[in-house]
Amino acid sequence: MDSEKEVSVIIAAAGQGTRIGGPVPKQFMMIGGEPILIKTLKVFSSMPEVDHIFIVTNEEYTEHCADLVREYGIGKVERIVRGGSERQDSVFNALRAVEETCPQTGYVLIHDGARPFVTHRTVIGVIEKTVQSGAAAACVPMKDSLRQIGSCGLYAKKNTDASGMSRSVDRSEYFAVQTPQGFRFEYIKEAYEKAFSEGFYGTDDAVLAERAGYPVSIAEGDYGNIKITTREDLPMEYRTGTGFDVHAFAEGRDLVLGGVKIPYEKGLAGHSDADVLTHALMDALLGAAALGDIGKHFPDTDEQYRGISSMALLQKVGELLEENSYSVVNADVTVMAQAPRISTYTEAMRENIAAVLKLDKSRINIKGTTTERLGFVGRKEGIAAEAVCSICR
Repeated sequence: MDSEKEVSVIIAAAGQGTRIGGPVPKQFMMIGGEPILIKTLKVFSSMPEVDHIFIVTNEEYTEHCADLVREYGIGKVERIVRGGSERQDSVFNALRAVEETCPQTGYVLIHDGARPFVTHRTVIGVIEKTVQSGAAAACVPMKDSLRQIGSCGLYAKKNTDASGMSRSVDRSEYFAVQTPQGFRFEYIKEAYEKAFSEGFYGTDDAVLAERAGYPVSIAEGDYGNIKITTREDLPMEYRTGTGFDVHAFAEGRDLVLGGVKIPYEKGLAGHSDADVLTHALMDALLGAAALGDIGKHFPDTDEQYRGISSMALLQKVGELLEENSYSVVNADVTVMAQAPRISTYTEAMRENIAAVLKLDKSRINIKGTTTERLGFVGRKEGIAAEAVCSICR
């Protein structure tokens, strides 16, 4: 490795992420408790082989990006650069920032901000190949069989109507291209200037280098170094939550459990309808998502919640989960009551909860038990409920 020339890394994070959906561009979505962009930055900032980092992002997210860098203590970030209308425009802006800020840069790596699973080994391999040949890209051999469609060359002569027709190609001759891609700084600067002067936009940086006359070497990539483009690319994060609630019996109130009115001589005391089963479930769901508890979201000091159906509150909890990209995997609730017996009503409870959370009923389980006449519940002074749930995103 050429120790005399510094290495700058450009993190391309200006995409809108329209294919993945969501309230923010994909590079700012959370995986494993951290924004995707931060996971990417941590890889490069922790490497002694990397001297400087430049982030290029959407103009409206530059301040947010700066806040994240400070919050997570990401080192080596020299500048956050405003992006352009296309990726190529954005990277060119960053190249100019590199030249202005770190003129001692000898090599530059360009990496997609939405590739957070890149490894040190891949980065080092690209740097080494870049030092050797001047231009390199992380690539992996194709694993799937390939077929070619088109209407040119010998193939078109055999199939004058090429619509829907294809032919197999030798996949051993093809590689899937990843990032980072590395270049001598003067090579990629010249390549970008040539492309813009000719009005050419390429699919990646290696294409531009190749057009400018600089052959691109292949560095060993990693199949795990995926670019997050759609929701299917996101790793699933599973979380577990528990909830517990207890309410005393009270005269003159309806007894409501799981949204079902149960005939009994007393109801449960509470600010809302005192549906202890649903309250325990809501606390489990909120806890799994680290969103607090029902006391935080629906305080008993707020008159708007007086007498409200807990099914309406459960719907709001479901919306909170959805806003934070969580889905409910399953929930199991145990109701502790000496009386009344609830087995006759559990199916209706499951149906109510599943409907509100937009789930199949098979994901909800409800069961009842007594405390063998022990304690608060055993003395028929009230009902307790405990819930456990799994959520994912």
